[in-house]
Amino acid sequence: MTAPHHPPVADLADRLARARMAARAAEVDALLITPGPDLRYLTGYDAIPLERLTCLVLPAAADPVIVVPGLEKAAAVASPIGGLGLEILSWGETEDPYALVASLLPTHAVAGLDNHMWAEKVLRLRAAMPAAEQVLAGTVLRELRIRKAPDEVEALRRAGAAIDRVHARVPGWLRAGRTERQVGKDIAEAIIAEGHVRVDFVIVGSGPNGASPHHELSDRVIEQGDPVVVDIGGTMPDGYCSDETRTYSVGKPPAEFVDYYTVLQAAQAAACEHVRPGVTAESVDSAARDIIAAAGYGEYFVHRTGHGIGLETHEEPYIVTGNTELLEPGMAFSVEPGIYLPGRHGARIEDILVCGETDGERVNLRPRDLVIV
Repeated sequence: MTAPHHPPVADLADRLARARMAARAAEVDALLITPGPDLRYLTGYDAIPLERLTCLVLPAAADPVIVVPGLEKAAAVASPIGGLGLEILSWGETEDPYALVASLLPTHAVAGLDNHMWAEKVLRLRAAMPAAEQVLAGTVLRELRIRKAPDEVEALRRAGAAIDRVHARVPGWLRAGRTERQVGKDIAEAIIAEGHVRVDFVIVGSGPNGASPHHELSDRVIEQGDPVVVDIGGTMPDGYCSDETRTYSVGKPPAEFVDYYTVLQAAQAAACEHVRPGVTAESVDSAARDIIAAAGYGEYFVHRTGHGIGLETHEEPYIVTGNTELLEPGMAFSVEPGIYLPGRHGARIEDILVCGETDGERVNLRPRDLVIV
């Protein structure tokens, strides 16, 4: 198994310091972060999510502390937590870790809970701190995570190159007579072989199944003339994610499919070319959507144009109508318009882009032409 990769301790210490400053500015007394992407971002600790409480307590005006189960202390010390010099408070099986967390905060604290905290933990913290106000930590941490640092951008480039290598192999597995599940198994194995540590999703939507954007693998047998949407992604050893969609055809596709695939290519290219600092997220969506709508396929583009990506496959910013946030250098997101004709077929083209100083950089470099196998 590939060893996990962690950012330098100095970078993690800077993230913790900036998070404390952001909490103070938001008038949040402390951030409470349980295992997940926020904990990995702040400390490099990819803790296992368990029913036992692991919780980073990050006060706005005091040193951070991490509360861990006794049996997980060695793992915490072996992670970048040890190099950061954070105080580690371990608790035994018969002790109450929620009371321990509460003892570290003022009675009437405003506590920012990470957005992915399990409901049972939220409620037990509520019971342990009845006078505290619970808010989302995401409103504080989004300003740190939404703009990727140069090392994060490089991580996304590595992830993009790895998933590119998988797509380069897909034509060898697509053929009439095979099932979607058989093709998906080959793809999943390749995702790991090409450098990921985890397969996050494999979509192989053949024929009418391609009209379902989040179709799961099925036992449908791929037929001659089927368009096939292949949307795949995984997590790299450093925790950063890949996500890329290409559309293939097993033999000659239907004429109507070729017509709208040409429209889709133009829409995806226009949206990618529109990316630059200072434009709104929704204007990138419009750049793709307007072309698709003008060609008469507007009702068949049923989802947003993109989502942010980093330590999570889906994070901010979201490229969707109504999001007037201005793009800034370092923001990373997908551009993935699609056209889906229910009961017939569908198509999607997806690249991950990073907003640079003057334009957008694609981290996926596979050709976007329809691949006929």
